[in-house]
Amino acid sequence: MDWDLPTPFVIDIDVERSSIDHYGHVNNAEYLRWVERASWAHSRALGLTLEDYRALNRGMVVHRHELDYLAPAFEGDRLQLSTWIVSCDGRLSLERRFQLRHVETSRTLLRAHTRFVCIDMESCRPKRMPSCFAEVYGGACVTADR
Repeated sequence: MDWDLPTPFVIDIDVERSSIDHYGHVNNAEYLRWVERASWAHSRALGLTLEDYRALNRGMVVHRHELDYLAPAFEGDRLQLSTWIVSCDGRLSLERRFQLRHVETSRTLLRAHTRFVCIDMESCRPKRMPSCFAEVYGGACVTADR
């Protein structure tokens, strides 16, 4: 596949009946669930889990989502969703980009961009990233030249 950026983290998605809306294609909310799934899978692959977040009393939560729906997906489609960390300030925020492609046609169906901020999980207020977040997420950044 020709991805927007180098070295993507990729998850496979098989579109199931439960993802289909009354228009006969994947419901827009499902794409957001897939973006969340890819984010968590990538974080786990980098070595940060929900258990780590809880132990540190810090979490990365969504501040802003932007999703550009380019073409529909249908039941039975095989898709791949890639993600990249494109920015991490090492203090409070990080940004991810996403690209959803249809496996058989290589057509891009969705591009998304999410900004996350670090919070204290007890108070839900913004709080500086632990050093391990800054190291892990910052070390995974790729350049968003395209």
